Amino acid sequence: LHTQCSQRLQSPHMDLSHVPATQEKGWYLALMAPNVKGPNYAWLDPSRLYCHPQGLQDCVADLLQPFQGDRIDMVAGIDAMGFILGAATASVLRKGFLAIRKAGHLCVQTLAQPYTDYSGQEKVMEVRTDAISPGLRILLVDQWVETGGTMRAAIELVERLGGVVAGVAAICIEDSEGGRWIQQHYKCSHCVPPRLQTHFNHHQ
Repeated sequence: LHTQCSQRLQSPHMDLSHVPATQEKGWYLALMAPNVKGPNYAWLDPSRLYCHPQGLQDCVADLLQPFQGDRIDMVAGIDAMGFILGAATASVLRKGFLAIRKAGHLCVQTLAQPYTDYSGQEKVMEVRTDAISPGLRILLVDQWVETGGTMRAAIELVERLGGVVAGVAAICIEDSEGGRWIQQHYKCSHCVPPRLQTHFNHHQ
């Protein structure tokens, strides 16, 4: 994966047509770009993956594979990068999409939930109160689960409104205390093969 990533970065432009002959689960992870701007940014940028049509399709397919046959009534994506994967997932499932927002963006009645994000900052998340009815089964999607604080806040919002968390999906769910808690309590899906999980946990 590291070799593939290095080869991609040598070109000034993204190759949006190349697909490897062997497409094992997670092949598209090599499309992600490492941080070149320093410690104030995330260690990896998955948005390159979304530019590759086959990479994005295969990523969504892998995220949905564990939920085949499960009842999912709606997909909810978490502000902001979870909107991309969440909307793509909802489209494949032919379900509606609910945006779970950072506080201050929704002009309708909302329910709020404070949380601490992966960087240690205290924030507040909101969801509109009219979209989730009791018993509605919701698949929660975010780009990444690092410490688990953001995803746990989304879970609490859904459950406080009477919804049921049908599952949690992200490109990577790190082996952190929060990540383990989520995987112990909810059906989860992510795209990192077991042999690479340790590297992702250590941001390598």
